[in-house]
Amino acid sequence: MERQRWVVGHGRWFGFGLIPGLLTMALYVAVFIGAAFGVGDFTAWLSPFADDWDSPWRGLFRGLLVVVLFGFGALVAVVAFTAITLVLGQPFYERLSEQVDRSESADGTAPESGNGFARDVWISIRDSVRLLIRVVAWAVLLFVLGFVPVLGQTVVPVIGIGVTGFFLAQELTAVAWQRRGVELREQLAVLRGRRMLAWGFGVPLALVFLIPFVAVLLMPGAVAGATLLVRSLRDENSADGKPLVSEALMAPPR
Repeated sequence: MERQRWVVGHGRWFGFGLIPGLLTMALYVAVFIGAAFGVGDFTAWLSPFADDWDSPWRGLFRGLLVVVLFGFGALVAVVAFTAITLVLGQPFYERLSEQVDRSESADGTAPESGNGFARDVWISIRDSVRLLIRVVAWAVLLFVLGFVPVLGQTVVPVIGIGVTGFFLAQELTAVAWQRRGVELREQLAVLRGRRMLAWGFGVPLALVFLIPFVAVLLMPGAVAGATLLVRSLRDENSADGKPLVSEALMAPPR
């Protein structure tokens, strides 16, 4: 959470960055209310073979199914929340990320993509869809593994948080990457090469983003922090000429 400090010191940008998250939260509240009312019927539809089971086994099995579905939904929902918020807030977060770059660069400048607004929005939507396809593929795999005794209740949730944290780091850094003209494939390659750095940034956010209102409050700081992370990954110095991360972290993985 150290990277939240930038917006703490720039209060105007914190309020500016809250607007897209609040809009997405209103959408999520409506969706989750509908899902809460329908989860019982949905689990019954998924498990018709359990209709003839004796109590309490039918209830226990469907209760486990609800838990697994919640884990599946949480993994997708956290990344989807970020994706939707970034798309809705493209002009907000573009300005915020640019301001972070200007304040941290030695010459007060920020990278520019050279694309028009419509082109930037299209790239953001396209890359978000590509990323969500990857997330859903992982979520389906973890959903199936969730039914494996012991493994599904211990190892799988840990893997799920790691996967969510990695993709969350990618989604948040995409704003800064895009202004530097870096394509999604290259973004993922860079983050894979620095997995510990990506997890260190994304996993704590993935955990706190499970709390909806907290996710809204942390989005401005998360985007600012993601811009600082990109500067670190590209070894771009701060305004005082010092690296944003240590040389040990930037060393190529062995």
